[in-house]
Amino acid sequence: MSPLVETVLFVFGLVALGYLAGATGYLRAEAGDQLSHFAVGVALPLLLFRTMLGADFQGAAPWGLWATYFAAVAVAWAAGHLVTTRVFGRDGQAGVVGGVSSAFSNLVLLGIPFMLGVFGQEGFEILSLIVSVHLPTMLMASIILFQLFGPRSSEPVHPLRIIGDFLRKIFQNPLIIGILAGLAWRSTGLPLPSLANRFVDALANIAGPVALFAMGLGLRKFGISGNIRPALVLSGLKLFVMPAVALGFAWMLGLPPLTAKVAVAAAALPSGVNSYLIATQFGTGQALASNQMTIATACAAVTTAFWLTVATAVFG
Repeated sequence: MSPLVETVLFVFGLVALGYLAGATGYLRAEAGDQLSHFAVGVALPLLLFRTMLGADFQGAAPWGLWATYFAAVAVAWAAGHLVTTRVFGRDGQAGVVGGVSSAFSNLVLLGIPFMLGVFGQEGFEILSLIVSVHLPTMLMASIILFQLFGPRSSEPVHPLRIIGDFLRKIFQNPLIIGILAGLAWRSTGLPLPSLANRFVDALANIAGPVALFAMGLGLRKFGISGNIRPALVLSGLKLFVMPAVALGFAWMLGLPPLTAKVAVAAAALPSGVNSYLIATQFGTGQALASNQMTIATACAAVTTAFWLTVATAVFG
């Protein structure tokens, strides 16, 4: 078994173990929620904090990386929206859910441990460049589209209120806090005290396995119910169209090999829970988002290995 295949199986195997723990009743779904809160609220922010302290971003081509990844996001989002509204006849709000389901990669719970396992610390440092702008960009796009396609309020919402809500959500996010805190400490040039370093290492080192297991346990409560055909089509857009566009842009822009492979792998990851949360906010498309997330995650064990193989053949 090749190291690449073994790593992919290990990563998705931890997700499967979490799912089985919930499916068999060994652990309750509430345990998955708590583990996810711990991973996203404590362990992963500390992992990002530690990465910001020692990362060497030279040669990571952030502008080319961002252009590659978000071009793929734009294409997949537009395709998902059009398929949902034009092919399956859903309204504009459901179209937003379809678009975000096709474009919002699970870069945190799945992406961070996945990149660490496949590309090591250097690959994770490149991914952190995407993570640092991914949430703000996707959240702002979701807010704008919510205003365009959401229910019309009798009172117009002032743009400053929208911006204020956006900034509050961003600066309250633990991942963003971890990144900013790491950059702030790095700017001082001071070493982290040894005791603090031990605390950070102890929690950061378990971030990946806990996140993967929590993700699998969390998937158990979503399940699959109705809207199978559109969920399958949106999963196809997420797992095939988005990474294909990323690969094409990475090649055209001449990204360094590792940066290009990370961009393609990030685009190939399945959707996370954010699409379901947006569907819940809209009050429509919850089953569609839930089904798509579950189906795409199950299929991603095979499709991510495929895209990693293709990217390695193209970029070396």
